[in-house]
Amino acid sequence: MLSTDALPGLLAVLAVTVATVAIGTWGLRFSRTTSDFFVASRTVRPRLNASAIGGEYLSAASFLGIAGLLLVGGADMLWYPVGWTAGYLVLLVLVAAPLRRSGAYTLPDFAEARLGSRWVRAASSLLVVGVGWLYLVPQFKGAGITLESAIGAPEWVGPVIVGLVVVVNVMSGGMRSITFVQAFQYWLKLTALLVPAMVLLVVWWGDGRPAGHGLGGGWSDPVAGDGAIGLYSTYSLIIALFLGTMGLPHVVVRFYTNPDGRGARRTTLAVLALLGLFYLWPPVYAALGRVYGDPLVRDGRADVLVLELPRLMLQGIGGELLTGLATAGAFAAFLSTASGLVIAVSGVLTQDVTSRWVGEHSGAGGSTGSVATAFRLAAAVAVVVPLLVTLLVGRVGVAQSVGLAFAVAASTFCPLLVLGIWWRGLTDAGAIAGLAAGGLGAGGAAVLNLFGFQADGWAGALLTQPAAWSVPLAFAVMAGVSLATAGRAPAHARRFLVRLHTPETLGRGPLTRAE
Repeated sequence: MLSTDALPGLLAVLAVTVATVAIGTWGLRFSRTTSDFFVASRTVRPRLNASAIGGEYLSAASFLGIAGLLLVGGADMLWYPVGWTAGYLVLLVLVAAPLRRSGAYTLPDFAEARLGSRWVRAASSLLVVGVGWLYLVPQFKGAGITLESAIGAPEWVGPVIVGLVVVVNVMSGGMRSITFVQAFQYWLKLTALLVPAMVLLVVWWGDGRPAGHGLGGGWSDPVAGDGAIGLYSTYSLIIALFLGTMGLPHVVVRFYTNPDGRGARRTTLAVLALLGLFYLWPPVYAALGRVYGDPLVRDGRADVLVLELPRLMLQGIGGELLTGLATAGAFAAFLSTASGLVIAVSGVLTQDVTSRWVGEHSGAGGSTGSVATAFRLAAAVAVVVPLLVTLLVGRVGVAQSVGLAFAVAASTFCPLLVLGIWWRGLTDAGAIAGLAAGGLGAGGAAVLNLFGFQADGWAGALLTQPAAWSVPLAFAVMAGVSLATAGRAPAHARRFLVRLHTPETLGRGPLTRAE
C-alpha cells in the first residue's frame, strides 16, 4: 500500500512522464523526412539547441551523483562538474564548427567521409553503440534509486518505466520531437534543483547557520590526499572529463542539427552558460548535507541526498512537496539523457544494421517509411540491451559509471576527431589501430568496474581512472600507425579539411557525403 508520504513523488513522476510523452507526440507532426529523424533537418536554432543539449547532458550523475560525491568525497569531487562544463570549452575550440560543416548525420558518417573507409566506419559504429550503452546503464540505475527512495518502489521499476517512456518518445519523431522534450526538461531540472535549494538555505539560516561536521579534515582538499595515487586519480579524471565530452555520441549528434558552423559555436557558448548556472546548486546540497545528512552517509545512501535532504530539514507536507519537485527533476534527468543516447545509438544502428534488414524484408528500398521503421526497430534494440544489463548488475555509483563512459569516449573519439579535423596525415589504418587501443584499454577497464572487479593500490587506480594512460596511448598509436602507413592517406584529405575550416560566410556550403 502506497503511503501518503510517497504521494508527491508518485504524482511528480506521473506528471513528468505525461508531459514528456505529450511534448514528444506534439513534436511528431514536425517529423516527416529522414533528415527530421536523424538531425531535425539541421534547422534547430542555437538557443533551443543549447537548452536541448543541457537537457540531455545533465544526467543522473549531474542531478543526483555530484551532491552525493561532494558530501562523501569533499571538494576533490568538484572536478566532476568543472570537467563536464570545461569539456564544452575544448569542444568549442577544436570540434564544434568543423564537425557541423562535415555534413554528417553521425560520428561513423564523419569517419567514413574523412578517411574513405568502411572499416573505420564499422569500428566507429561499434564504439558509438558501446559508449551509448555504457552511459545508459547509470541512467537506468539512477531511475531505480530515485523511485525506490521517493515512493518505495522495487529498484527494477524505475529502469523499466524510463525505458518504456524513452522508446515511445524516440519512436514518435526522432531528433525533431526529442529536441522539444529535452529543452523543456533542462528548465524543469534547473527549477527542481534551484527551488528546494533556496528554501533549504532559508531553513538553514533560520536554524542559526550551523556548520558542517563529522566528515574528516580533508573534506575541503581539491586533490585526493593519498599521495601519488591520489594525484594520478585526480588528473586522470580531469583528462577524461575535459576530453570525453567531444566524444560522447549523444552530445556530438546535436551539433549536426545546427543550421551552420556559426550556429554550432553560438550553441556551445550558450551551453556553457546553462551548465554553469545548473552546477552552482549541487554543492549547496552537499554543504547542507554536511549539517543534516549524517544518516544518509552512515547508511551508504549519499546518492539520494538531493531527494532526501528536504525531508531531513523540513518536516511535514513542505518537505514532501520539495522532495516531489526534486523527484520530478531527477526523473526528467534520466528521461532526457536516455533519450539523447538512444537517438545517437539508434541513428548508427539504423544506418548500419536495421535499415538493411528492413530493406531486405520489405522491399521498400530507401523510402522514408522504411527508414522510419528501421529507426524505430533500432530504438527498441538501443533500449533493451542496456536495460537488461542494468537489471543484471549490482548497484553501481552513478557518477563514477558516467566518468568511465567519459574515459572511453576520450580514449576513442577524441583522438579520431582531433586528428581527423586538424591533421591531414591521419590514415584509415591509424584510425582503426588507435580506436582499438583506446577502446580496449578504457573499455576493458569500464566493463571490469561495471561488474564489480576491484583491486588495491596502483592497479586499482589504473583500473578505476584509465584516461591518463588510455588517452595518450590512443593518440600515440593513431599517429604512429598513420605515419607508418602514410601512403594510405586519402587523396581527398586536403580538400576535406579546407571545407571543414572554411566559414559558410565565404560562400562554401557544407560538405556532403557524395563529395
